[in-house]
This record gives sequence, C-alpha cells and structure tokens, in this order.
Amino acid sequence: MPLLLLDLDNTLIDRDAAFRGAVTAFLAGHALPPHDVEWVMTLDASGYTPRHEVARAMGSRYGVDQEAVRSFLDRGAADRVVLDGTTRTALGRAVTGGWTLVIVTNGRTAQQEAKIRNTGLDQLTHGWVVSEAVGHKKPAPEIFHAAAAAVGSPPRRRLGDRRLPARRHRRCRGHRRPQRLGVGRAPLARHPPPPHKELLRRRLRHRVGRPHSPVIPSAIVENDCQC
Repeated sequence: MPLLLLDLDNTLIDRDAAFRGAVTAFLAGHALPPHDVEWVMTLDASGYTPRHEVARAMGSRYGVDQEAVRSFLDRGAADRVVLDGTTRTALGRAVTGGWTLVIVTNGRTAQQEAKIRNTGLDQLTHGWVVSEAVGHKKPAPEIFHAAAAAVGSPPRRRLGDRRLPARRHRRCRGHRRPQRLGVGRAPLARHPPPPHKELLRRRLRHRVGRPHSPVIPSAIVENDCQC
C-alpha cells in the first residue's frame, strides 16, 4: 500500500488551541493576570521557541517555581488536544482508500506520543515516528526513512507543514518540485492560514482516491516545533 506521511501539530490536531487552554489554566491556577495569555502565546510561537527558553522567560516574569512551569510545558497541551470529527473521518477514508498512514513529528517522545494516544490517533494510523526517538528532525531524510521502515513501505506522499525552498529540496532528494499537500503556520505569522481541519479534510478527500500517483520527495517537511 502507498504511504502517507502526516504531520501532527497544527495539522492533524490544533496544537495551538490546546496550548492556549493550558496557558489559561496555568495563569488562573497561579493567580496571574489572565490577559497575559497573549504574551505567553507570542513567547511560545506555536511551539517553535525552545522549551527551556519559554520556561526561563516565564519563571523570570512570574516568579513561579520552575518545576510548575516545566510540568505545564510538558503536559498542558498534550492533556487538552482533541481530534476533530472531520479529521477522524478523513483519516478513515484514507485507510479505506488503501493508504498506510504514519505520523512524522518533531518533538519529545513522551509528549508527542501522549498527544497521539489522547486523541485516539494511535488507533487511526498505522504508526508514528518522533524525532527524539529516531535521532533526526524534519526535514532530514532519515526521519522519513524511519517512518517508511516502521511499516515496511517506501515513502510516496506526505502531509505536513511547510515545503523547503526549491534549492533545499533539490539538495535533499534531487527530484521534481513537490506538491504542497499540508498546512501549518510559520512562527509568529501575521496572518494565520485557513483552519487546518477543513484544509486537511479537503486535501485528503482529493488525494485518497489516487493511491498510485507519482512518487514525490519525502524530505521536504520542516517543523522545528518544540511543542
């Protein structure tokens, strides 16, 4: 079966919405100004700011114990993520259409696997790879090779965040210009893209019926989200 590689944060799940909920709860739990949620969201930059920098900045601003901040960063978003019904349906249609689904995500293994299991994605996909576990981050080809090896299938298409500039993906694979099948947000984007859920549903709806389309490069997703 052809292989479909899927990004996790802000593609399959709305990571930023879950993180915002965690921020709101953290501020309320420590009697901190509720309007500071926007400051924390800007600092977080959709997970792209390294977690130790976020922890240090929050500790300096609020004087909160670092253990409490680390607990919030480790579990806050993972405990609140949900899987939208349209996304669940789209994944089911992809499997029915003959695709093998593998999640490929950057981040810490415990946190990313918690998101996968808490949303039920472990039951809807055939497997996943996390950068911390395999020792390589997107867009390195090795993480995509690991995903393919996990299910014994060569990579054909991916659904993820961002494509690299043409010169970068030519260096990665030397193949034709890739199609952009995924969605996502760059750090601190001024104008967020349309809702990820609807775009994911539309992309899968148009692609799942064509499992034998030409091979495109797999090493073209860049997502340095620290999550």
